[in-house]
Amino acid sequence: MFDQFDRSPSASIVATRYLSPVENGQYVVLADLRGDLGVARDLLAESDQVLRYDVAGTDERGIVYAHYRSAGPVGELLAILYDNDVVLDWPIEHQQTGAETESRVTVVGTDEGIQQAVADIPDVSELSLLRIGQVQAEDDALPLLTETQATLLDLAIEAGYYEVPRETTHSDLADRLDVAPGTVSDRLQRIERRVMTAYAERPPNESVR
Repeated sequence: MFDQFDRSPSASIVATRYLSPVENGQYVVLADLRGDLGVARDLLAESDQVLRYDVAGTDERGIVYAHYRSAGPVGELLAILYDNDVVLDWPIEHQQTGAETESRVTVVGTDEGIQQAVADIPDVSELSLLRIGQVQAEDDALPLLTETQATLLDLAIEAGYYEVPRETTHSDLADRLDVAPGTVSDRLQRIERRVMTAYAERPPNESVR
């Protein structure tokens, strides 16, 4: 199912919110869609792996629930994490560049468990370690941003994106990062969602640091 979206120029899966194995080696998945939702429905309907699905959303932003036969490399990754007592911190973020798809995964576990999980991953794709660190409690600090998100947020603040009136645009930020304006817009929305969710869920009378 993921391969079909990777080959489509009109619809893509940008994040896997949750994926879980069910009976007989099958999986259920909840994922974020971007692009033409009509094309997304066609891809799901045409897939011989998808048993049933539902798509909701408007204006080229949607969510898909699907029950399908095989998760491919994602299913293998989950099995390796479970075997080594490593916890996956959802979502898995996906970014497509041409025919290649990069997936960014955050995991939590012991040093030994993570090292063994990395060693157990089959040599079928390039694997890069972006950052390691200590887990912080949600009520002590903002949720950790990915390195890419932190870089974009720092740049946006420096360039005056959050000034009133705004002093830069998505296109200007995109030019400086050599990405598409739509990518900047999507990443800023994800950053803002994390920050605002942390603020809304903080205990009463407690500031977010």
